[in-house]
Amino acid sequence: MGDREFSVLFLCTGNSARSILAEALINYWGQGMFKGFSAGSHPKSEVHPLAMRLLEHMNMPTAGLRSKNWDEFAESGAIEMDFVFTVCDNAAGEVCPVWPGLPMTAHWGIPDPAAVEGSETTRMLAFRRAYAQLEESIKVFVNLPFESLDRLRVQSEIDKIGRAGGPQGSTCSEEDKILT
Repeated sequence: MGDREFSVLFLCTGNSARSILAEALINYWGQGMFKGFSAGSHPKSEVHPLAMRLLEHMNMPTAGLRSKNWDEFAESGAIEMDFVFTVCDNAAGEVCPVWPGLPMTAHWGIPDPAAVEGSETTRMLAFRRAYAQLEESIKVFVNLPFESLDRLRVQSEIDKIGRAGGPQGSTCSEEDKILT
């Protein structure tokens, strides 16, 4: 698939936890080969404080992380994405915008750590589990031999990563497939 930097967009409804963690992780593990972004269909006003605390604790870069609407990435002149991954089941079921460049898509469902109730320790453990699942998937993804894989094989591999990490399914609703 070439020797260049790939753009990767992670989607979630609120863009405050899972997709933010994924953006930070891909930018860390994919340095030089991947540039990560994140967005949500109904973004929160801020990044979840436990997501930021965990990223800082793990010495991950947090500069520039913010909750943003996925429309930013569908507008004319937006960065063309090579890959778009949903990381929450709600976003996977929504009708997504038509992405410039017709990126490859997959669903990597991760349980929502922000929905966990209980003590701060219980909630932080949920964030750590989400982080670990995303990190595992992203490490597999960034280590795929892209230079020797055709588009169909890459699609097969990113779908397989999603099935290994959580519930399977496509990115956005089937209605969206008709638009692309």
